[in-house]
Amino acid sequence: MLKALRIRLIGIVQGVGLRPFVYRLALEKGVYGYVRNMGGSEVEILAEGTENALKSFLESLKKEKPVNARFDRVFIEEQKPKGFKEFKILKSDPNFEERSIIPPDFAICRDCENEILDQKSRFSGYHWNSCAYCGPRFSMLYRLPYDRENTAMIHFPLCEECAKDYSDPKNQRRFHAQGISCPNCGPKTFVYSINGEKIEVKNAVDFSAKRILEGKILAIKGIGGYHIASLASDDSVVLELRRRKKRENKPFAIMARDYSVVEKIADPPLGARELLESPERPIVVMPKKSAVSDFVAPGLSTIGIMLPYSAFQKLLLERIPDGFLIMTSGNVHGKPMCTNLEEVFSQLSEIVDYVVEHEREIVHRVDDSVIRFSDSEPVFLRRSRGFAPEWIRVCRDLLDGIALGAELQTAGAISFEDKVVLTQFIGDMDEFENLEYLKKELIWLIKTYRIEPEFIAIDRHPLYHNRKLIREFVDAEVLEVQHHHAHAVATIAELGLPPEAKALAITIDGTGYGDQGEIWGGELLVSSWMDFERVGSFREFSLPGGDSSTKFPAKCLVALMASYGFDQSEVMELLRERNLLHSLPYGVQEAEITFLLANKSKGARTTSLGRILDAFSALLGVCTERTYEGEPPMRLEALADRGKDLDFIPKLFRGDRIRIDVKNLLEWAIETEAKVEDVAKTVLKGIGKALGLAALNAMRGKRLDYENVIVTGGAAVNSHILKGIKEVISVEGIKAVLPRKTPPGDGGIALGQILSASSKLKEL
Repeated sequence: MLKALRIRLIGIVQGVGLRPFVYRLALEKGVYGYVRNMGGSEVEILAEGTENALKSFLESLKKEKPVNARFDRVFIEEQKPKGFKEFKILKSDPNFEERSIIPPDFAICRDCENEILDQKSRFSGYHWNSCAYCGPRFSMLYRLPYDRENTAMIHFPLCEECAKDYSDPKNQRRFHAQGISCPNCGPKTFVYSINGEKIEVKNAVDFSAKRILEGKILAIKGIGGYHIASLASDDSVVLELRRRKKRENKPFAIMARDYSVVEKIADPPLGARELLESPERPIVVMPKKSAVSDFVAPGLSTIGIMLPYSAFQKLLLERIPDGFLIMTSGNVHGKPMCTNLEEVFSQLSEIVDYVVEHEREIVHRVDDSVIRFSDSEPVFLRRSRGFAPEWIRVCRDLLDGIALGAELQTAGAISFEDKVVLTQFIGDMDEFENLEYLKKELIWLIKTYRIEPEFIAIDRHPLYHNRKLIREFVDAEVLEVQHHHAHAVATIAELGLPPEAKALAITIDGTGYGDQGEIWGGELLVSSWMDFERVGSFREFSLPGGDSSTKFPAKCLVALMASYGFDQSEVMELLRERNLLHSLPYGVQEAEITFLLANKSKGARTTSLGRILDAFSALLGVCTERTYEGEPPMRLEALADRGKDLDFIPKLFRGDRIRIDVKNLLEWAIETEAKVEDVAKTVLKGIGKALGLAALNAMRGKRLDYENVIVTGGAAVNSHILKGIKEVISVEGIKAVLPRKTPPGDGGIALGQILSASSKLKEL
């Protein structure tokens, strides 16, 4: 007796070779009907057959699905049989009943790599080889459903051989694979000089490798934007790239040919290989070895490495004798990564010598994702290519909404049902181009998922530039969310805790607008989705000078000492003794004015751990001028990597809340004769231990629904601080929990904003 089932698959189900798989499976199991993509990025199957055939079909569907497919939900309903005589892949339906995940970009698979390296294959040496299981998806997607005509590949009609592969059910990797192409029908690659002259070359890969080995610097168009590529082993080349890019110290990313090369240039931690070779292919930060120029990541003990994720990259690295290159984002400092030739010629004209271009349009700019290991735990620094725009499911339904994120390193988000979709990494909001980029991606997500936003969630800081986007969504209610509360809520939701559940969160970073307009940055919050109680913080200090204090860490040191009771002569003597006066914009005058203002509590009152770490970084001579976000604490961490912990903990005292007072730690660091690397390790571990003790104290007498401690914010990734926290709280059987689906830093803020704003609005 025939039965019929209508099956709807929700998750990562388009762009992963699922329809061809379902087709072959149906033929194998004796099932008739159809499979098709739908407009919400879901897949619909109508399956008819005997009860045993359908049972076997469903079991294999779940167990044997394509490697990159993921089923978040499966809806199955019985239908009246229609008497199908065959199984078909139907034309996609633009309508939808359920929203599903937009497919992210996937790295080139091993089979496609083997084809481009096989001289007998018709794909030999083909720069943009892909199949049903790999290649660009989101970065070339105009609209859903994911079909060729809805992507940038519409401009490249299949040749006779590719059309044959596309129509052949036995061709497992290319049957109904939407993004396939070959040297005959796919995007062509061209080379230009930076002045716009097209250069006729026989092989763009050979040309690129030769020029790079000569010391030239190239812009290479990839999947989600252009990279700037150069040698990473030649000091003079790396220094020239720094000069041209006006990038004094910020580390460059490395691309290595394969994992054996990674092991030669770095010391990958446990779990790094799985990340490096995954379809997402993020940059993974790990301890470095001496084969790479010291100027790739000056002052740091780590480098960020990724493996090739396009055929062109793989072919290029095969031609580099030492097997690795600098492969950094192709942009001017602070601006978005270039995505077309016009942008390259106008923005990179003083940086690169040649441009490698291909014909496929980049529809969505997507930077490389970055993951580091913090005390052996993988943590996002940047969530983008390979991961965006996957949604994050939470335990309660939300209102349709928008979140604009933070000011630095931001991503935006939308919400619907029980899902939050974060944009890819956008960047800093003080650049007009990044504001436009954020607006474009949010509008695309709103249109694609057909939501009607009821609210816009924004940071409480009145001067954040992304507030300018509010008028773009005028029909929605605007709700402000405190910065550190958003950090806490993002992690609370990841843990699956309901909106009313309360958890203790250590939220540590550089800057967040406080309840009274002060600057927070080292906070302990008892938090739920909707509200929070501030139960602890670092002791406040006055920080005059605003932006100049973040640029010159010695100003943070002067302000900290002045606020904590050091007299002016002590401060000036220390600055002279440690040769720090020259690192202030106006030397003695700057130091004296900063001291007087801080001593009289003139300037922003702050509890910022970021600025405290800046002060210690200056004190130890690690970093006296910040050239990129987070540089002083990162250099301090690198120094501490070589040290030992001398076990000195800042004091805690109680008032209206628990406060951590680093004055005694500062005095010790000034007076001790210990090795500078030991001081750095002790400072960071000591701060972590103090945070752990404060957390244990804050938890006593509080009704909490979660027994562990959340640790989040940009400083949460510091391994020594994290180890200090864990060392203290583990004695009580409590664990430190970091966010894993989003960055602990400001790239995860939008998730918390969405949840807090939605829960507040639903309660009103």
